[in-house]
Amino acid sequence: MKSAFVLPLLAALLQAPALERQSERQPNQLFDKLDQTVRQLSEITGLELRHKVAYDMIDRPDLKRFLERRIKEEIKPEDIRVEEMLLKKFGFVPPDFDLKETTVELYTEQAAAFYDFKKKKLFVLESDDPETQEAALTHELAHALADQHFRLQRYLDRAGKNDDGALARMAVLEGQATWLMAELSVQRTGRSLKDSPDLFAVMARMIGSSQGEFPVLDKAPLYLRESLIFPYTGGMRFQQAIVEKMGRKAFTEVFRRPPATTQQVLHPEKYLDPVPVKAPDMPRLARANQYAQLAEGTLGEFDFSVLLRQFAGDDAAKRIAPRWTGGAYRFLEHRRNKRTVLLHVSAWETPETAAEFFRLYRKVLDKKWKSLLVSQDTRERFSGQGDDGYFVVRLDGSQVICAEGLAALADLL
Repeated sequence: MKSAFVLPLLAALLQAPALERQSERQPNQLFDKLDQTVRQLSEITGLELRHKVAYDMIDRPDLKRFLERRIKEEIKPEDIRVEEMLLKKFGFVPPDFDLKETTVELYTEQAAAFYDFKKKKLFVLESDDPETQEAALTHELAHALADQHFRLQRYLDRAGKNDDGALARMAVLEGQATWLMAELSVQRTGRSLKDSPDLFAVMARMIGSSQGEFPVLDKAPLYLRESLIFPYTGGMRFQQAIVEKMGRKAFTEVFRRPPATTQQVLHPEKYLDPVPVKAPDMPRLARANQYAQLAEGTLGEFDFSVLLRQFAGDDAAKRIAPRWTGGAYRFLEHRRNKRTVLLHVSAWETPETAAEFFRLYRKVLDKKWKSLLVSQDTRERFSGQGDDGYFVVRLDGSQVICAEGLAALADLL
């Protein structure tokens, strides 16, 4: 599963060419603080500004038109179709969900600024709230500064679109900028997040709390909402932990040696002392040549955490997800009848944890489908028929293997 299904859309939007025209609006006093802010960011990170950062203002209607145009120009309709079908296949969104429309609405509602990786230019949205504008400017300047040293577009591209590592890298990018935005804010009081864990906890809660402020976000499906928020909140906590351990070196280390998984972001000690993660072997289908592969990738702790939260509750997610050790998926479509099949496998620390996830996954299927007819139910296998075909779930030692959307139970080898 794409570590966050919205990531390919987000990356295309952020990396798209800038607006073709220069703003005709009058210069804003906000940008008078730009040079001072850059100096402060350089002092904290050790990253020197190599060249001036271009900037402009944009209003919200222009932003919406910009997003719509970039999606049309940069993203193939087939990619959006696959993303949307995959979300629905996992049960993360309802059958009538429109990914393209929701993504445009979300970013139009939430965006306060954005940085164009290709044109090396930042845009700040017009607003009646100077504090929001100033914070947004700081955040985007942090991106611009990091980009001059680490080429952020290439940094993101190296993870690939379909990997859990893509979300982990996005968490580095957004988490560091969010941390620096908060640090400059608290420095005005003579304090620093570096040596104030209690103050950091307060700031993290403030940044992570937006209920009621963004109606579109509040109404979005849980997975999409968490995929958008995690790079900022989870990434900020990760950056704090690495700063506490490494000091100033942390601001370069996370780009030079990015976290490989969202688990390393969620548990920074696993980044500092990493254990290699191997994607489990995928199950095979009979008559596999009749199917075209639509997508494949890795599943991470973040994915399973949200899956369990949505269908089995917070307690199950907190208990099981951190014991993830690997995961992968493959999404297929029959060449003639267009039936889709989802194959995925997860690996866990112990057979006991795998057995618990195996049991919980029945609850996942029962809640995401209107109809669940179980024909076989043993300690190591349950199978039957759901809304979109036959399914098989197998427990194999420390792994759980799943197939959904089969034409027949015998199709899973």
